[in-house]
Amino acid sequence: MPHATAQELADELPDGVVLADAQGVVTLVSALARRMLGPSAEPGRPLAEVLRLQDQDAQAWTAANTPYAGLRTRTAVPEQPWLLPDGTEVLVAARLHRAERLGPVTRVAITLRSGRGRARLDRERSDLVATVAHELRSPLTGVKGFVQALLNRWDKLNDEQKKLMLTTVAADSDRLSRLIAELLDVARIDTGRLQLYPRPSDAGVLVGRIVESVGAGTAREIDLVTDADLPQVHVDPDKFTQVATNLVENAVRHGDGLVTVRVEREPHPDAPDGVRLTVSDEGGGIPPELRRRIFTKFWTGGTTGGSGLGLYIVNGLVRAHGGTVSVDNGPDGGAVLSCTWPGLPDDIFG
Repeated sequence: MPHATAQELADELPDGVVLADAQGVVTLVSALARRMLGPSAEPGRPLAEVLRLQDQDAQAWTAANTPYAGLRTRTAVPEQPWLLPDGTEVLVAARLHRAERLGPVTRVAITLRSGRGRARLDRERSDLVATVAHELRSPLTGVKGFVQALLNRWDKLNDEQKKLMLTTVAADSDRLSRLIAELLDVARIDTGRLQLYPRPSDAGVLVGRIVESVGAGTAREIDLVTDADLPQVHVDPDKFTQVATNLVENAVRHGDGLVTVRVEREPHPDAPDGVRLTVSDEGGGIPPELRRRIFTKFWTGGTTGGSGLGLYIVNGLVRAHGGTVSVDNGPDGGAVLSCTWPGLPDDIFG
């Protein structure tokens, strides 16, 4: 197969590409860049004429960034938003190549990509800020209101009233702490900075403690079914506990009837057997069209509140362990959420 030319390679790239030589003459324009910049974007023309981009003040990209001037140590122009002749926003970055260190610029490579992704990201960030502000405001309002009442009416309140107010303040403070911890987990998952400390763990024992703890705080019945010959799993016990707690509490909060928690051996043909944790309820279940959304940020499927981060964190923590997460409806209705956990590697004690 013959080697592809530079033009063919540039045309295959997902971003538009423009190359210019040491004299500022364009030597290559990819097909996508030509569609963005217009039919006049052709090799052989000056870079300023081909790269017809302006900012909000009608300043041209080449005039604002002077790629052939400036400090001899400069090697790049960072990504910036610019406007095409038709007013569409694109994100533009450049690499400044020098044949010799601190020598003159011998080639400029410019990339252009659609600004729609940036706009979508900006909207998502705005939604994130709005949602977080809403979730933080509610408990903060309660804390502030009760503290202010205690300060203003301390001598007029009896001990029972003070105790009730302080108990409410403590509960709202706990809610704030949980939300902040969830937001930190989300940030670590999103940035790939999640730290795991896996070690051999007994999934049956860990889940048993969780069911006992959650069951003590609810009138709902929680049934635990555990295989007798469960293998140990190679997990971070704290993260495993966080996942299992989220799943059980989610079923208690959003489901109806009996909550069933199953811990079973998960056979694996090419690796040591692991464990499958399944939590099901007897509620209305989750419609198929919504099942892909439940693991997204701030998804709430009911009217019982919550930050909407729990299942997003569940998905992130399980996948960070190399496991899988799935959602389905039971044969008689009700949601069924399952996650798998890896068994002990053969060389763990090696």
